Amino acid sequence: MSWTVLFTIAFALAMDAFAVAIGTSLSLKTVSRRQTFRLAFHFALFQALMPILGWSVGRTLAAPLVKWGNTVAFVLLTLIALRAIWEGFDFKQGAAEPRRDPTRGASLVGLSVATSIDALAVGLSFAVLEVNIWTPILIIGLVAGGMTHLGLILGSRLGRLFGSRMEILGGLVLLAVATKILLQP
Repeated sequence: MSWTVLFTIAFALAMDAFAVAIGTSLSLKTVSRRQTFRLAFHFALFQALMPILGWSVGRTLAAPLVKWGNTVAFVLLTLIALRAIWEGFDFKQGAAEPRRDPTRGASLVGLSVATSIDALAVGLSFAVLEVNIWTPILIIGLVAGGMTHLGLILGSRLGRLFGSRMEILGGLVLLAVATKILLQP
């Protein structure tokens, strides 16, 4: 596999992580270094591990995983997006309840899985094409981590410029990504 093809695949896979990182940072008031590290690390880790899982599963379960993978990613991202939109409207108007941090716990795992489902299919294709998996997963993980970091920075700056209503926009971005994933062949 050529380097050009490999980097093209890595950037294509990282675009979901980039868009979700923008949406996630819009839902946060400020993005700390710790939050940036957590999200970038987990997105990179999941983007690198999913091709290994796809490679391991091989051709035996390829059809069901590809068939349901987009739906699973759609549901996870949609739930997270709807919650971000709901919180963006701030119906409690200044209540003392702390906002949830999407870079922690179940939200972090859900986002990581949702943005890396397509990498599972790539791993399946690597198995079919008999590609040595180790170099591609390293490149895919590094590109995903870098694009996530960039998305968090961009989203954070947009949030500071346009105020708290950007959380609604962040939720809408997540819904757009979820819809794109669902409609992929």
